[in-house]
Amino acid sequence: MEHGKTSGRRCAATTDRLPSVKRTWPNNAAKDETVLAWEFLDFLRRTAVMKVDGLTRDLAAAAPIATSPQLTALGVLKHLVAVERHWLCIAGAGLGLPSLWEGSPDPSWTLTDDDTPESLIQAYQEEWANAEALKQRGPDDVAAHHKFTVRWILAHVTQETARHVGHLDLLRELADGQTGE
Repeated sequence: MEHGKTSGRRCAATTDRLPSVKRTWPNNAAKDETVLAWEFLDFLRRTAVMKVDGLTRDLAAAAPIATSPQLTALGVLKHLVAVERHWLCIAGAGLGLPSLWEGSPDPSWTLTDDDTPESLIQAYQEEWANAEALKQRGPDDVAAHHKFTVRWILAHVTQETARHVGHLDLLRELADGQTGE
């Protein structure tokens, strides 16, 4: 099925507005590895947003898998906000932002009443803007935390985002039947 199509189970609680974000595939004739890596991360970021955009708060906060009570579309997106903040902004670029991971167990999966699709999409997009600071460093540069190269951090965040986009694929289909990229 094409993106935005449903398997016939469209839920009345899903909003019918158009997605708030557009995405394009990275350049298939790319010659610059770093540019390509950032383009793939951006593609995945936008895909994550598309999977949550249009869901009501109730659908986005639903945990449809009994053995994973914190695995919700909003929880995944909130976790991706924390991933970007920690790896790209703090560990990578050295920005003086507060961590979103402080606490045990990891609080980035725990929803508050203020967490909505709109608020978390906005927070995620704000982290994208913050992460632009990392682009000032070269891929082989040592990141701000001195344990990793920028290349490693970018690859790590890309693989983690891709994994969680897979979760969002399933959660969106379970929420309202929508399938596709």
